[in-house]
Amino acid sequence: MRILFVCTGNTCRSSMAEVIARKWLKDNAPGRTDFELASAGLAAYPGSPASPEAIEVMSMAGIDLIKHRAKRFCGEHADKSDVIITMTDGHKQAILNSFPAAALKVFTLSELADSRSYDISDPIGQPAAIYLKCAREIQELVNKIFHKIVKQTDTR
Repeated sequence: MRILFVCTGNTCRSSMAEVIARKWLKDNAPGRTDFELASAGLAAYPGSPASPEAIEVMSMAGIDLIKHRAKRFCGEHADKSDVIITMTDGHKQAILNSFPAAALKVFTLSELADSRSYDISDPIGQPAAIYLKCAREIQELVNKIFHKIVKQTDTR
């Protein structure tokens, strides 16, 4: 299953969601190789590193984000992803406006986790404490989503 996390610049929220999900799978579903995780940004500058605050907050959780480089969302992402998880409804709507055929596979992070949609606020330019709050919110939602997805796709 190819899962893509999407935000604006791919330097904060979606990059943190990707590595948080990777860690969840490693810790809770070891040996599962049927997941491909990635992230991208609708307005990303390709090759940009993750923000220093995102790197710091992920490091505090024992997760390495230093090697991350931003990718810009494109049609190939829309075509090849099985599930596209956005950080806001605005991101979701932008994807649907450009790629209406993706309608059945685009969800906000919150609607997949909680069956109700709300935005994950962008921490860019804020102090590390705001990034930490954002990361905790993402982690809580990712945990809920991956618990469901892994249970539904477990073939053992």
